[in-house]
Amino acid sequence: MKSRVETLTPPNTPTPIGPYSHIAKVGEHISIGGTAGVDPATGQLAGDVATQTRQILKSFTVMLEAVGSDLRHVTHINIFLLRMSDFETMNAAYVEIMGDRRPARTVIGVQELPKAGALLTMSLTAVTREW
Repeated sequence: MKSRVETLTPPNTPTPIGPYSHIAKVGEHISIGGTAGVDPATGQLAGDVATQTRQILKSFTVMLEAVGSDLRHVTHINIFLLRMSDFETMNAAYVEIMGDRRPARTVIGVQELPKAGALLTMSLTAVTREW
């Protein structure tokens, strides 16, 4: 019996650091797991929290496009922030990419992250552009 869950890690996105796919999709519903600000071309983390934030959202753009969606169709974003003192800087970079789109969002301060050197990770839920 074939699963209704489609999983994938699209080209031009960071390589997962564990045994998982970036995307899980069921019908029009999309989940993207925890993603750090890694430049897929170099495999290296972007510099500061603003650069990592922009890189994550750029990776999300590529991932969403691979499953027929985009940032306008995001319903919720989780942000796991290593230092809450970076909140305003992260927000400014977030707005640069997200513009006036305002999906539901949760920001959680964490003690550490799985990817060494990461200052934040994000995950999201979205729907496809059409169903």
